[in-house]
Order: sequence, then C-alpha cells, then structure tokens
Amino acid sequence: MTAPIDLFYWPTPNGKKITVALEEMGLPYTVHPVNIGAGDQFKPEFLAIAPNNRMPAITDPDGPDGQPVSIFESGAILQYLARKTGQFCGPTERDRIAVDQWLMWQMGGVGPMAGQAHHFLTYAPAMDPPHDLPYAKERYKREVARLYGVLDRQLAKHAYVAGDFLSIADFAIWPWAMGWQGQQQTLDDKPHMKRWLDELAARPAFVAGAAVGAEHRNTNTTDRKAQEILFKR
Repeated sequence: MTAPIDLFYWPTPNGKKITVALEEMGLPYTVHPVNIGAGDQFKPEFLAIAPNNRMPAITDPDGPDGQPVSIFESGAILQYLARKTGQFCGPTERDRIAVDQWLMWQMGGVGPMAGQAHHFLTYAPAMDPPHDLPYAKERYKREVARLYGVLDRQLAKHAYVAGDFLSIADFAIWPWAMGWQGQQQTLDDKPHMKRWLDELAARPAFVAGAAVGAEHRNTNTTDRKAQEILFKR
C-alpha cells in the first residue's frame, strides 16, 4: 500500500487541482490545512517545503528512489503525479506535448488572469478603503473572456482540453473555469466549454476533490485581517 501523500492545502482553485488529481489517480493523501487568511503560508515549517509562500504543496514519502520529496507549484505537482502513476499525461509523446502546452496555458494564462479578474471585481471594491478600478476590472474581464473563447474552440474539436482523453490539463483548468460567474463571464456563447464543465462536475473524483476543505471556505471579502495578510504582504 502506497504511503499517503501529505497535501498542504486550502480550498482555492489551485488547491483543488491537486485534490481532483489525487482522487482521479486513486492515491491516498492526508490534508494539512494551510489557512492563507490567517497567514499559515508564512510559517517556517511551510516555507521549508514551499519557499514561494503559496499553496498547494506536497510531500511524498515514497518519492524518487523511495526517498521523500517535497514539491511546490501546482503545475509541477500535477506533472510529478502524472509521471509517478503513469496516468492522465497522454498515451503518446505527441499527446504528452499537448498536455504540457495546455497545462502551461493554464499556469501562465487562465490562473493569473482569472485570479486578477476575481480580485478587482470582488475583493478590491470591498476593501477598506475601497479600490474600485474600472480599467483593471475591464482589462481582466476581457482577457478572461478571450481565454475562455480559446478554450471553447479547443473543446469544439476534442472531448477534453488536450485531446480525446482526460488529463492533468483538465484538472488544472477546471477549478478556475468553474468560477466563471465570479469572473463576470458568460457561457451563452461557449457551449463546448459548458459541456466540458458539466461533464467533469459530474465525475465522482471531481466532486470529491472539489469538496475537500469545504468547511474552511471563506470569501475574505469583508475580513480586514485576512485582506491585510493576503493582499499586503
């Protein structure tokens, strides 16, 4: 029996990428909550494995050569887990290239842009004092809309993001794309993206992965202490 992977986690889109992957891969894991609103990400014991003070991170006691390994950055974690299990990375080298490029598309595009959209649309106007910045709001809304248009066109050609097989690229994009309403987007003109979102949301592993840490969820839109920690450190 594989020893459980230690997952340092908070229920954000980046965290859910990893819980979905672990559930789909059938890997045992132990959740260690990292309360980002309370500043847990700055504790020395967390920084020892995640020096960029961002979660998620993992420690796998059964790493390369049977020795423990710690990994930070959600994309790197997904790639590691795919290599470890031989799952969800594509059946051929061309497929693996497609998975990698769509995973990087999420890491460099969807995640940062959707995160900024959500920040300027939801968090910034509720801060004290409020930061209601029309240019920033429109800038990131438009960019997220463009990215979701790219996604919809890709999904018009394939069942999943990297091809006709489920992959870690889907695990990476789905938690962010599920927040389309908070990013003030529409699916009326994106039927293929909607089909994909609904199909994945019905998979038991996605349901289980997305539910991890639900009791900890807090928008932090009115928590001034959490805002200070999250946005000013």
